[in-house]
Amino acid sequence: MRRWFNALVDIDVPRGAGSAAVATILLASVTYGVVKGNHGPTIVENVQDLCDAAATAAGFGISEVALTGERELARDEILRTAGITDRTSLLFLDASQARVRLLTNPWIAEATVLKLYPGRLRIEIKERVPFALWQKDARTSLISVDGTVLEPAVPERFAKLPLVVGSGAAQAAPAFLDLVAHYPSVSRLITASVLVAERRWNLRLANGVDVMLPEADPEAALRLLTDLDRDKNLLARDIVAVDLRLADRVTVRLSEGAAAAREEALKAADKKKKAAKKGTEA
Repeated sequence: MRRWFNALVDIDVPRGAGSAAVATILLASVTYGVVKGNHGPTIVENVQDLCDAAATAAGFGISEVALTGERELARDEILRTAGITDRTSLLFLDASQARVRLLTNPWIAEATVLKLYPGRLRIEIKERVPFALWQKDARTSLISVDGTVLEPAVPERFAKLPLVVGSGAAQAAPAFLDLVAHYPSVSRLITASVLVAERRWNLRLANGVDVMLPEADPEAALRLLTDLDRDKNLLARDIVAVDLRLADRVTVRLSEGAAAAREEALKAADKKKKAAKKGTEA
């Protein structure tokens, strides 16, 4: 023990080691407090503000922002999404990070951020175009042609866009609606296109008629429907559904009134036939 004690006494402690140890403990304590209290983002923001203030004082503030490509989005919303404020300096602006932040907005498909020293910033965006309304689980959203949900609700100015319904309809709609557009006599009557089991489509018409299309070759079914409507005025009749799922037949379901009238007509025709038969026998 004497030898160990003497060894400890003989240790040559560097000058300032005690101060360094105290500083280390204090730094560790502060770091722990920052992490535990979730103060990191605030501290980073304050440091960023100090750096921006110094850069602005040195002549690297943002004096002009040239923005192009905005149509539905407001200028203030774009700048806010990019993280640009009145205090932001050009010197400490991360252009690539600003671009990434812009692309988090569903309206923005492409974005470019250019820093032009000493104080000009150029932002170019390409917005997605509203394409259709998509209804799923009783909620209707505004979507673009690539299926991106632009708005969780439908603004009034887009209320007349085509309505597609069902799981997977947002992605399948562009090709299908393009196909239907080739048959204007039918497409102008459609109020909703419903994707069934992500395999085939049903059409809901403005007069309440449902048209069931087949999974295979829906274009042939649309062509047949167009011909029947032109030649037989099918879609204007008192019916509730047209089933085109089978290639060799068309099944039409009458409304209750039309079905009752048809039943009465059949009974009357049967009675007339029986009466004529009895007269012939006599």
